[in-house]
Amino acid sequence: MRVGVPREIKADEYRVGLTPTAVREYVVHGHEVLVETGAGQGAGYADEAYVRAGAKIAPDADTVFAKSRLIIKVKEPQAIEWARLTPEHILFTYLHLAPDPAQTEGLLASGAAAIAYETVTDANGGLPLLAPMSEVAGRIAVFSAGETLLKHNGGMGLLLSGVPGVPPARICVLGGGVVGMNAARMAAGLGAEVVVVERSIPRMRVLDDMFLGRILTRYSTLDAVEEEVLKADVVIGAVLTAGAAAPTLVRREHLSRMKPGSVLVDVSIDQGGCFETSKPTTHLHPTYTIDGVVHYCVANMPGAAPRTSSEALGHATLPFGLALADKGLEALAANRHLAKGLNVLKGQVTHPAVAQALGKPFSDPYGAWAT
Repeated sequence: MRVGVPREIKADEYRVGLTPTAVREYVVHGHEVLVETGAGQGAGYADEAYVRAGAKIAPDADTVFAKSRLIIKVKEPQAIEWARLTPEHILFTYLHLAPDPAQTEGLLASGAAAIAYETVTDANGGLPLLAPMSEVAGRIAVFSAGETLLKHNGGMGLLLSGVPGVPPARICVLGGGVVGMNAARMAAGLGAEVVVVERSIPRMRVLDDMFLGRILTRYSTLDAVEEEVLKADVVIGAVLTAGAAAPTLVRREHLSRMKPGSVLVDVSIDQGGCFETSKPTTHLHPTYTIDGVVHYCVANMPGAAPRTSSEALGHATLPFGLALADKGLEALAANRHLAKGLNVLKGQVTHPAVAQALGKPFSDPYGAWAT
């Protein structure tokens, strides 16, 4: 199969769908890889590195899409990319369709098969292709919060770690999954006071054992969320409902009661955000302020560390991508976990949570959701 790797065109996005190391694996499997010139430059991979790995370099994205069947990206396709897709294409990338009806309509109209990294599962029901970027995002969220807390960035002028005799910042992490655990790890390591609000008691036990009392955990109720948000200097939104829009946990009326200059970091923004006042921002213009509360809602936080992120994502996606290259859509029939990543196929929505969120009919061509 011919595998295409276009350059990412979303604002401030420097990751790349395949590293040269991954390309070499595809070539050894007998596939031809076509990489758009400059696709890896932002992550530190020159065209020459791809050539040494066995890829061919295409002059532009039009050529990559026209001459490839399997398209491997990082971020969701932009409008100009929807127009390049045909029913012959398999698109393998992050999609986050639930809060993005325009993208969904574009993919449905293309007739392509679109497989989302964030809904592929593993044997334990985990999300192996979302996990590496969740790890990066959770860690970056704390660094970004610490920077945003500084006075010249609009924050209250608080040092995250504190100093002897002066207490550190209090960080509330909403959600104890991969993002939340990594955020808690970074925050605790920097000396912050950390509380994780989580609704899974088994997950709280895991966190308690992991951190040995270094952080606090609270069961997620309306009262608990409100109390912790109002006490916090930083709130990190780290909730996820696979394939669906994120639940709203912090509402507009909470802001006026929060500390002036406190910071909201919404890692769930790709899925619509978990704060009512969230709207996507970019690394170039990452923040805005409402009612004295600074919002950091960058929609591609891991894009700030493209080298680390591209390698981590490439390691996770490689076996699934090779299966698609080796077998095409037959790989979905053979692998129910990969089939759960299918979100769109030939004009039909194939993920139940996406269909429910968008009010679309649902099709399950590979029996991925059969009980």
